[in-house]
Amino acid sequence: DNKTGELAEWDFDLLMDELDGLDFDGFDFGFDDNKNNEWFNREQKDGAEREDDNEEYNDFLDKFEAKKTTDDCYTPDEIYDAVANWVAAKYGLNKKKFFRPFYPGGDYQRENYSGKIVVDNPPFSILAEIKHFYVERGIKFFLFAPTLTLFSAADCDATFIPCGATITYENGAKVATSFVTNLENSDLVVKTEPELYAVVYEADKIVQAANKTEVPKYEYPDNVLTAAIAARWCKYGVDYTLKRSDCVKITALDEQKESGDAIFGGGFLLSEQAAIERANAEKAAIEKAAIEKTIKWELSARELEIVQRLGKNR
Repeated sequence: DNKTGELAEWDFDLLMDELDGLDFDGFDFGFDDNKNNEWFNREQKDGAEREDDNEEYNDFLDKFEAKKTTDDCYTPDEIYDAVANWVAAKYGLNKKKFFRPFYPGGDYQRENYSGKIVVDNPPFSILAEIKHFYVERGIKFFLFAPTLTLFSAADCDATFIPCGATITYENGAKVATSFVTNLENSDLVVKTEPELYAVVYEADKIVQAANKTEVPKYEYPDNVLTAAIAARWCKYGVDYTLKRSDCVKITALDEQKESGDAIFGGGFLLSEQAAIERANAEKAAIEKAAIEKTIKWELSARELEIVQRLGKNR
């Protein structure tokens, strides 16, 4: 039944005959054009469904929202221009020849690349496929790539530039981004570009500043304990206990009430002794958070043998 509408077609000659016989003059269909338009505005409709001060319900709605994926990471103009200008200056290229084949609904395999250089942010999920397509056809490119999986498809003649600068894309996703290109010497597999990192970093600050929503950060005195604070101690392995006789439940400090603020989720007002213990727990958490736990991998005998053979023809 769901396919019926796709298979059916109008007989337009019969339809016109029917419409010609109808008279709509003076007939009120009961629709208000403005209200009708608002109802079909997806953003307005979705926003209207949310309820103030009802986190549980709003969290439920969030589950049905489209998730941000790396393939939806369209590049802000500030970021693209910064990268394109760097590429043009670095490789002595005419920026007018730069081409962006990755756009909604586009098909990069059907584009005309004659005399063009691809400088663009492709869908990350098919980046390996795209690289092979360009390398096989001798098409020059400088592509954005996810840093964490940059080397996962290092099986074609391209140079990987592990920039690693975080880019705030148009959908709000923040992705550590690097680059891959065939504009370099074909013998180079990996090359760092600190200047490119600085260029992207500065451009991203501009993007963040333009989209920034100021959210106040609260800092409480040692005599106040919130669940978030205690949970952080647990994360870093800090043992802590609070006796009932050393605290009283509060929802806000007097100073907060004057400005209409409150302690999110409530908290406890602590005795002087409990405040000292809280301060000690916080100090211990900070110290443990500073300790980096690193797993150091070793090379096997087979890998060491390969290493000995590498670089013999330099």
